[in-house]
Amino acid sequence: MNRGNAKLNAFALDQLQVAALDRVVEVGFGGAVVMPQLLRDAAFVCGVDRSQDVVDAAARRFADFVHSGRAEFKVGTVENLPLPDATFDKALSVHTVYFWQSLEAGCKEIARVLKPGGQIVLGFLPKAHMDRMKMPSDIFTPRDPDDVMAPLEQAGFRMVETRRPNSESGWVVATGTRADDR
Repeated sequence: MNRGNAKLNAFALDQLQVAALDRVVEVGFGGAVVMPQLLRDAAFVCGVDRSQDVVDAAARRFADFVHSGRAEFKVGTVENLPLPDATFDKALSVHTVYFWQSLEAGCKEIARVLKPGGQIVLGFLPKAHMDRMKMPSDIFTPRDPDDVMAPLEQAGFRMVETRRPNSESGWVVATGTRADDR
């Protein structure tokens, strides 16, 4: 799965444009495949995942970063992030929107923890592609790009758009910038 997702992860990271002073939150980091690059490029990275096992594994794997104060890992959901307001410059979440209970609540929570001007990148396979793959509907909620864009705008993100590396790409990233006044 990590190999299959490598191109989307790389494209999403490229769109995030992490800088050396950035504080980044990754929501639903799972196997932490992009975490090494985030830790290399950012000043601080927080990973939030709903699985205690995933959080514990990341804390062990990246213990040196945790001990030096450059990383932390927390259990939580996108609808209720265990993070203070306006503390992050960038937010990343790849292949998670299918599991969100509410796109509206998730987008509002990410907007809450981002500083004004903060960037969001959400990577996902659109509904048409998910439907062709016959993903189980009791586990996955396929999303059209418009389904993701509207809640981002309602949550106070501006310059919201979807991007693909090329017209043949099955996946997209939705990007936006948190407005100064929400």
